[in-house]
Amino acid sequence: MSAKENVDLMLGIFTAIERRDFERMLGLCHADVEFLWPPSLPYGEGGRGAWAQTWIPLQPTEAERRMDPRIVAATEDEVVVLWRQRGVSWAGDRFDGPVVGLYQVRAGKLARAQMFYFDTAALVSFLARATGTTAA
Repeated sequence: MSAKENVDLMLGIFTAIERRDFERMLGLCHADVEFLWPPSLPYGEGGRGAWAQTWIPLQPTEAERRMDPRIVAATEDEVVVLWRQRGVSWAGDRFDGPVVGLYQVRAGKLARAQMFYFDTAALVSFLARATGTTAA
């Protein structure tokens, strides 16, 4: 696929995530897609559904679900996207931090996604407060 087609694919995936259309999102992914998160995060080793289980309760409105994806680079095989991870706890604490994702595309579908948070320590702290767990 062309770099432009890969950009369109990734923007479609981000739109599906923001709209909570996980069926559509998974339809744009290979059946064996890999999602790689920093291991210090509660969903770092948890597989596909762990990110959603963590973030859906922390993103009750469109404002928190908005990811504002910005394409940094794209080739026939990869797309790099800068996006925002947002959330709000029941107590009103907020998180809004940048993430860079490296996405590998194969045969028109997402094959691998690896996320790099700019401040993983702040995110771990927010998640511990928001979910009532102990920070690592």
